[in-house]
Amino acid sequence: METIGKSSVITGKAPLAMFFNDISPGRSESLLCFRAIHFWEAKNIAKGGGGDFLGLELLLIDQQGIVMQGFISSTRAQTYRRHLIPGASYTLQNFFATNSKEIYRVAEQGLTISFSNDSVLSPLGGDDNSDNGSFPADRFRFHMHAEFQANVGLRGGLYDVVGHMRLVNGQALMNRPILDEADMISMDHILVHLQTKDGPVMKLYLWDAAAREFYNKFTSSENTPTVLMVTTVNPKNLGGNLALSSMSSSRVFLEKDIQTTLEYINWLSANPEIAKRVNANAVTKVETLTIGQISAYIKREDAKETSFYCAATIDDVVRDRAWYYIACGGCQNKATKGPSSLMCAKCGKNNYLAKISVYDNNDQAQFVLLGDAGTELTGKPAAELVDKYFEANQELGAGH
Repeated sequence: METIGKSSVITGKAPLAMFFNDISPGRSESLLCFRAIHFWEAKNIAKGGGGDFLGLELLLIDQQGIVMQGFISSTRAQTYRRHLIPGASYTLQNFFATNSKEIYRVAEQGLTISFSNDSVLSPLGGDDNSDNGSFPADRFRFHMHAEFQANVGLRGGLYDVVGHMRLVNGQALMNRPILDEADMISMDHILVHLQTKDGPVMKLYLWDAAAREFYNKFTSSENTPTVLMVTTVNPKNLGGNLALSSMSSSRVFLEKDIQTTLEYINWLSANPEIAKRVNANAVTKVETLTIGQISAYIKREDAKETSFYCAATIDDVVRDRAWYYIACGGCQNKATKGPSSLMCAKCGKNNYLAKISVYDNNDQAQFVLLGDAGTELTGKPAAELVDKYFEANQELGAGH
């Protein structure tokens, strides 16, 4: 049996086996047996960019079905990472139990199992991991709409959600949605409108690894999937409506992946009328309208925040205002004017802020382009055009 890590404590006695419920804060030489359900990278995103790598976080389950978080610091991560397999079972001797963080917790237990310098990790049942059958495969913690709503913005525990999909990137499922990998990469996310058993439809944003996992499973499915389950989602308030966002710890399951999604499929079959209920306030289907139709919709008293496609011809760039603004790359706020430039106190980034005149067959209107929309239209980042503009007009000030 291969062991990972080394022990500095040799007592000549067999280590005492311990269940998760028996763990107390502090150092322990006891032996833990568990299944590694999942693990992911922990990063410090407060500094912006990709974030500094802090270590590996783990979700572990013991033979009693108790789930705990684990942590391997960045200095030890490389030692253990190549030996960790999701779903495999291990023994761990010598560890340190610390209080779990209060924000974004993924398990009920108040302690986290931290690997120490003398921790010894071994595959349970040998290198072939043949003793997996004595552990539960997984354990989930579901919230419904009301519970997610009550926890918006609290950054507390992260819970799981399961439901049936209404829209995928604005496309209804009656005709199989077409997902473009290049679009997913450029947008960094996939947007799913998900309806749960208790009725309301919620926007569910899948980011990074969760978006890639969804894309791979959805596009490889023979039939159009309808049931989706995502673990450890973060509830937010966007535009006055509840929205869920995937996290680094999130996993994605579709249709027949696990027993939970199979049971939901059976529920859908038994409750066809309930499954068709839709909360129109939460659903945003992207439709193609004329300028006149969009104008008429905006003037309605019951108009909601909605997305539309509009095919129009650009007539002019309105010149009574600046076509860009200097913004902080982190907060996107407009920067203030300094002695010689307009820059953020921390960092500077040029962003599009353009008013354009457009027309179609019957009407004319003015649209405002912000941020990435300007980049998509021109094919160039705002910073590049700003530099070229001032190179050609060196006599003009920064306000032009």
